[in-house]
Amino acid sequence: MVPDVPGLFLELHTMEKQANNNNRQRIAIQGGPGAFHEIAARQYFNDTEPEIIPCDTFIDLFESVRSGSADSAVVAIENSVAGSLIPNYALLRRSELKVTGEVYLRIVQNLIALPGQKIDDIREIHSHPMAIMQCEDFLLPLRNRGVKVIESIDTALSAKWIRDNSLAGVAALASDLAAQMYGLEILAESVESNKRNFTRFLIIEPETEKGNDLEENNKASICFSLAHQVGSLSQVLSVLAYYKINLTKIQSLPVIGKEWEYLFYLDILYDDASMYRKGLSAIEPLIDQLQILGEYRSGRW
Repeated sequence: MVPDVPGLFLELHTMEKQANNNNRQRIAIQGGPGAFHEIAARQYFNDTEPEIIPCDTFIDLFESVRSGSADSAVVAIENSVAGSLIPNYALLRRSELKVTGEVYLRIVQNLIALPGQKIDDIREIHSHPMAIMQCEDFLLPLRNRGVKVIESIDTALSAKWIRDNSLAGVAALASDLAAQMYGLEILAESVESNKRNFTRFLIIEPETEKGNDLEENNKASICFSLAHQVGSLSQVLSVLAYYKINLTKIQSLPVIGKEWEYLFYLDILYDDASMYRKGLSAIEPLIDQLQILGEYRSGRW
């Protein structure tokens, strides 16, 4: 029997395509398709075509990686205008997942709505609280003329809600990607108050036996608690400075059940891995509950 060569080729091509799809990196994001989390994920994993797994909340996001339904996640941790996303620090510490990278994304907020509308037609604006905070200069005159500004769980999901329900007179603050995905028009572009508006996203993954190569990394996120004593934090920072470790971020959160005691989250940069190791060893007698949240390569912005 003569084989059906075109049919055989099509079958093999289909099998190869399915295998490639099965090997796609599954990346969890907070929010819907078109959210800034998706833009950050595609920027970081730019050499692949990741499968984006939307999650309504950050709790869902961490759980998706812990349960194995996602391989990695992209998590917003701080914004250059609105500050830190405080709850995500605690979620990261409790998750036992590891930070393996970071990406800085320039955030451009747009006012988007159903096609054919003008700004004067808008009665309500929906978006995530942080997006609203980033656009207050633009929103103030609209508030003054009676436009309602309403918080939602996500920028892109606000856009989707407008599209799905054909809501005239309602707009969202969201990305241009969300506008494209949901067939909305941009009524006003780049409405964020500060044009130097960046969000830092962490890449988190399950811890592996192999771990990361310290020699290839130059940044770490760590967490520890301290005794409530005079000078305890300054001692730790002095030791890190002695070992040429640069502090780029410090965030404190209360220890639940221990009034006026705090957990300190530090982001640190180092040029020499051996000095970094020695620095951690040197501060261990001064601190409690040292937890290395991740060692990774610093992102560019």
